Amino acid sequence: MNNDPRGTIIQQGNIMRIDNALIEEVFCFNNSIGHILISYAVPEANQTTSIQTLRLNIGRNTVILNMFGQRVDACQLRQGMWINAVFSSRMTRSIPPQANAFLLLVRRNPRPQTNTTDGRIASIDLRNRFLFTGNPNDINSQIRFTVTDDTVILNRFGNPISLRALRPGQMVRINHANFQTASIPPQTTAFRIQVI
Repeated sequence: MNNDPRGTIIQQGNIMRIDNALIEEVFCFNNSIGHILISYAVPEANQTTSIQTLRLNIGRNTVILNMFGQRVDACQLRQGMWINAVFSSRMTRSIPPQANAFLLLVRRNPRPQTNTTDGRIASIDLRNRFLFTGNPNDINSQIRFTVTDDTVILNRFGNPISLRALRPGQMVRINHANFQTASIPPQTTAFRIQVI
């Protein structure tokens, strides 16, 4: 029995669709041009499944949306992300085949057991990618959040921003892991940060 979560390719007129493809490689030339290598499942005659790869070319007309329905740049795509892809049925005969992507929907596996914390930013450590909330003069009131490459950071309008765009004193809502270290201040991983 096959437990691979990768979806299969479906043709709908002049477009193709794959739900649940895995990004294997990302090549980003600027925020709107590049290509990704994805893998997907292909059912075989003997009831097994083989994994195939496809290169999707990303251009200025490619729409890329995150799991919240907001636009993201091509350079925010990462190896290991799961996506739904809509692309042209006109593919090259190269290995791997290539097609132009029309729509990429970034999917993330649901993160079990998360908490949400509202707080004021006390400080930001850009070098080590930490964000501290709480009273800047009282370490016992602070929480240190680790910001990873997968952490979604949004301004108050829901648009993606970088960690560098955040400022001490801003109020933020942070969706994070429900575990914390026993250190002072306690530390946890931030999944989503939004200015409120």
